[in-house]
Amino acid sequence: MSEPNTLFAETILLLGGAVVSAPIFKRLGLGTVLGYLAAGVVIGPIFHGLTDGEEILDVAELGVVFLLFIIGLELKPSRLWQMRRDIFGLGTAQVVATGLLLTLLSGLSGVLDWRGSIVAGFGLALSSTAFAMQILEDEGEVNTRYGQRSFSMLLFQDLAIVPLLALISILNGGKGSGTPLLDFAIAIGAVGAMIVMGRYLLTPLFQIIARTGAREAMIAAALFVVMGSASLMQLAGLSMAMGAFLSGVMLAESSYRHELEADIEPFRGVLLAIFFIAVGLSIQLEVLRDNALFIIVAVPVVMAAKALVIYVLCRATGSPHDDAIRIAFLLPQGGEFGFVLFSAAAVSGLMPTSTASLLIAIVTLSMALTPIGTMLAKRLLSGNQEEQLDEDFEGAGADVLMVGFSRFGQIAAQILLAGGRAVTVIDFSADRIRQASSFGFRIYFGDGTRKDVLRAAGIDRAKIVVVCTQKREITDKIVELVQADYPHAKLFVRSYDRIHSIALRNLNVDYELRETLESGLLFGRRTLEALGVGEAEAYEIGEDIRKRDEARLVLQVTEGLQAGRDMLFSQPVKPEPLMKPKRAASFDEDPLAGTAEVTADA
Repeated sequence: MSEPNTLFAETILLLGGAVVSAPIFKRLGLGTVLGYLAAGVVIGPIFHGLTDGEEILDVAELGVVFLLFIIGLELKPSRLWQMRRDIFGLGTAQVVATGLLLTLLSGLSGVLDWRGSIVAGFGLALSSTAFAMQILEDEGEVNTRYGQRSFSMLLFQDLAIVPLLALISILNGGKGSGTPLLDFAIAIGAVGAMIVMGRYLLTPLFQIIARTGAREAMIAAALFVVMGSASLMQLAGLSMAMGAFLSGVMLAESSYRHELEADIEPFRGVLLAIFFIAVGLSIQLEVLRDNALFIIVAVPVVMAAKALVIYVLCRATGSPHDDAIRIAFLLPQGGEFGFVLFSAAAVSGLMPTSTASLLIAIVTLSMALTPIGTMLAKRLLSGNQEEQLDEDFEGAGADVLMVGFSRFGQIAAQILLAGGRAVTVIDFSADRIRQASSFGFRIYFGDGTRKDVLRAAGIDRAKIVVVCTQKREITDKIVELVQADYPHAKLFVRSYDRIHSIALRNLNVDYELRETLESGLLFGRRTLEALGVGEAEAYEIGEDIRKRDEARLVLQVTEGLQAGRDMLFSQPVKPEPLMKPKRAASFDEDPLAGTAEVTADA
């Protein structure tokens, strides 16, 4: 690893393994996680292309950190509070019940004494956040009710690492560094500091950076926040993933949420893939070979015991049969924190190093079997219940995604909101976001020309994309992007001028409108009325101009800008109005009635 060429070659091996394995296993229906694991086994233990899997695993764990940050971005503090019963109730019950059962089984195996059995039992009770959440993401079921309950248990397991590490010190006769009470106080203080910084420092920081318009600085700030918060929690004895999750939650209601998610997502995806490959690299085939019989028995026993406890607890706390089955088969594996606990126990003398390696092998193998287990779980579902989503993402996933909150967009948004329609609004101006927020609007910072930002803002679920940006070149770029990658969404576009309207029609957008058309028509009508023309007559004149304008546009799209010149008025029309009223208008009627309908037809 010390030579640049070696590092370069190993990086190519890791990336190549991800590129080859993911599509193959995805096509076979086995999931990307199993593909990454297989790539790691082939690269490392079989062909010995890489031998330092544990070092790579230390770096690749940042993928888990970034994953928890993105999950935190999608969970507002209010939503997290609503999940408190699942986190602290169901989560506590799962860790305690599973830990006690596995402690008993470990003691009966005769491999460890009672102290080592406790560490082994509670270490195996923890599940893999990375594996479970990646499987949920691949299936698009993160926001289902069973997905949320699964995440609640995983979140509590991350919290449980502190008392479990303290338990090792207690079982070792207090020979570890510090005291459990002091460690707990430090952890609580770190969480409190994280909440304060998240509430009062992070949003102003991103406001300052956003005003500069330097995208690379925004990406650097996002990475700094994630890694800084993770390091703070690690220093306090908590997991790095917990620190990233808390910083994500603190930014969940920020206007910069979607931009941050889009900036972090590429790093998360690559590092998480390398993490799974590193798990495969760390599998010790010699340990599996020397203890094959024990492992063949231990792995299914551990997974079955965990699945049984989880199923019973989920059913007892209100989950239907199908959801309980899904959760039970999603979380039966060991977790990353098991590596930490078993290694710490070996250092403390609570178990031999060879036993710690054996337990790590059991955890790794259980991870590898989890994707297969989730596929088998589908055969046990009753199929009588429709899956229900439990989404609580404010704005994201609305029927309308508005890009640009200019004067034009603000008026259009008022119409949509008054009609009871939710609108997700993104804009690239930090000052505009700050001003809009002062009036109570919820808009997000984001560059609408970036596909990852549009995806983070919920374009996959949007029925209509409304483009209200002010610069023609930016508008055109967004239109082309949406038409190429999201053809399901209708495009309603604000055009810059007449030439832009013609160009947009040539692009076959669903609807376009010049910003000045409606205001100019209304302004002209009111001016006629001030000169003594009746309201009904002024209305008919305005409608005639609207129809002429539309007819000219139709001709100009096919014949060029000079087409339809004869439809323009360059001299006053006398003495008759342009079009006689078809019926007498009552002054009790709204002279603007029908305007919107005519506009829509045009």
